[in-house]
Amino acid sequence: MLGIYGGTFNPIHYGHLRAAIEIKEYFSLEQIRFIPCYQPVHKHTDIANADMRWHMLKLALKDISGMVADKRELQRQGNSYMLDTLISLKQDFPQQKLLLIIGTDAFLQLSSWYKWQQLFDYAHILVMQRPNIPLTPVSEFLQTRICNNIATFNAQQCGKIFFQNITQLDISASLIRTQHAAGKNIRFLLPDQIINYIQTQQLYRNLHANR
Repeated sequence: MLGIYGGTFNPIHYGHLRAAIEIKEYFSLEQIRFIPCYQPVHKHTDIANADMRWHMLKLALKDISGMVADKRELQRQGNSYMLDTLISLKQDFPQQKLLLIIGTDAFLQLSSWYKWQQLFDYAHILVMQRPNIPLTPVSEFLQTRICNNIATFNAQQCGKIFFQNITQLDISASLIRTQHAAGKNIRFLLPDQIINYIQTQQLYRNLHANR
């Protein structure tokens, strides 16, 4: 099974990386593919450009076994729709099950995604459980897909939802950007090589960027 971890990664940080390591181990994933979006559909404020975010992602994953940077959304350009990405991945890895990894906040907005119900035709969805974000009642469509048994979940090819608790690191990209813009020290929130790149490229000097 392949893990699919999409996002802006603006910048990638230890919250992303720690969650990915735990999920890879828990589900015995062959690898997790980090897929940075080209143009986020649900986020409209300024972000670092695609080349810079790609470079930071490559730096962060360089020495982590089983973590792969995947450039397909950047190469496709335009709005980044996860359905298109899953279809592309299924074409490249027809024998692999796909596990789409999303946060609780993204899950609560899932019905606003492009052709969101079709996501389940190609992948399972793993929701990283965050205890500080309550889950509101979900639609019947989603409710019938929630699975609480890991063996049952793994036995299915696609179409299920699983909630997984992860180590809670109170880190966000927006926090990092805000602190950096204010001249505060951001060490131990993200890898040193990413900090060096941010400083060298003079990134995040304003406060108007997304998580």
